[in-house]
Amino acid sequence: MESNGTKSSMDVEMVPSEPKSGIPTKPKFKPLSAHEMSEGEVQFRRVSVPPHRFTPLKKAWLEDIYKPIYDEQKIDVRMNLKARKVELKTTKDTPDISNLQKCADFVHAFMLGFEPLDAKSLLLCDDVFIDSFEIKDVKTLKGEHLSRAIGRLSGKGGKTRYAIENFTSTRIVIADTKIHILGRFSNIKVARASLCSLILGSPAGKVYSKLRTVSARLAESC
Repeated sequence: MESNGTKSSMDVEMVPSEPKSGIPTKPKFKPLSAHEMSEGEVQFRRVSVPPHRFTPLKKAWLEDIYKPIYDEQKIDVRMNLKARKVELKTTKDTPDISNLQKCADFVHAFMLGFEPLDAKSLLLCDDVFIDSFEIKDVKTLKGEHLSRAIGRLSGKGGKTRYAIENFTSTRIVIADTKIHILGRFSNIKVARASLCSLILGSPAGKVYSKLRTVSARLAESC
């Protein structure tokens, strides 16, 4: 045993680090196509055509429905006259599987009564949605009371509906007692609140005043 009072030191062998050039590069893979993600299986969606939308669909079919879906989204689409459904399916050229649902939502929006140009925002923007509700969800009304409520929602010549659309950057379809709103989530929320106020009996002037305040806040937050 050594007693020289000195501490023995441990020899450490320094191993030179591997040069950066020797580190393998991270492999890069191109994104899988919709066809590859589904392992070659074709994905389908079917959208029913209400009787009152069949004629408008035939008129708008080629330019407003078929081309945006087939040419731009690479989704195969056809009109099944016997079943009265619009049928959509992926192809080997479909770049993203989500395109199929977007196209189904686009067609559904048209069936609800939205103009093709407005409905097309569902194809172009991921943050655009449709919110639907009925007057009875807000208040139970019958007879003349129900008719007056529907009248207040539209206003004379559609003035009230247009005002709400312009203030909130939404599109609104009033189909009898059903109401459909197309837009971004925060904007839909404001538009729906305004429509509910009208259903509950608030004067249009009061609703406009509140809309101006809320829409100004929305503009500031953007």
